[in-house]
Amino acid sequence: MFKAIVSADTLTDALDSVSVLVDECKIRLNEEEFSIRAVDPANVGMVDLSLDAAAFESYEADGGVIGVNLGRLEDIAGMANSGDLIRLELNEETRKLHIQIDGLSYTLALIDPDSIRQEPDIPDLDLPAQVVLEGSQLNRGITAADMVSDHISLRVDESEEAFYIEAEGDTDDVDLKLTNEDLIDLRAGAANSLFSLDYLKDMNKAIPKATEVTVDLGEEFPVKLHYEFAEGLGHVTYMLAPRIQSD
Repeated sequence: MFKAIVSADTLTDALDSVSVLVDECKIRLNEEEFSIRAVDPANVGMVDLSLDAAAFESYEADGGVIGVNLGRLEDIAGMANSGDLIRLELNEETRKLHIQIDGLSYTLALIDPDSIRQEPDIPDLDLPAQVVLEGSQLNRGITAADMVSDHISLRVDESEEAFYIEAEGDTDDVDLKLTNEDLIDLRAGAANSLFSLDYLKDMNKAIPKATEVTVDLGEEFPVKLHYEFAEGLGHVTYMLAPRIQSD
């Protein structure tokens, strides 16, 4: 059983955070929250999303799992105007999701959850460095790095107590230095890892520019990016595997 009413903005923000990595996913309709965990086909990027029941105008669920085509569901949600309410109801007999938006009704055929890629285990890494910054600062560094390279280095300098976003191209280099004055918070520790810029660009598309982003880093370890949406009732964690640098 699943019946819910949610604002179009909240649903779109939730779906966008997952669709940057995968085309289809399982949605867990737990009593207390709506959640998605997925990994991209190359096993490089992961996303873990939860949206508390309190983020919905109304929410009833009994712990079922559905499989969805994210592109289709996003297209339907995109028919709503900002501030519109979207009504969702699962027909358990037909295994279809009924969606209503301001007089528009849509019936979405669901995917067999067993046919969708298995949900990943997101490891609980104790990483030595943590940076908290505005989404706009992260966006600035990623945009600059994209001008010169297809890889990006995220580094914390313990002695300077600074966070660096760096990229080296064939002819040009770029680096953005953010000190304690520029950051919301910094726990300095040994951290320097190289990542695929394409993945970070995709993740960055979903991260609100005005939100706080927490970045957990280590030496050639995966990076974890955490942020909240829906007034703190939605939570997203991205994990991105590093590109191991050869000596």
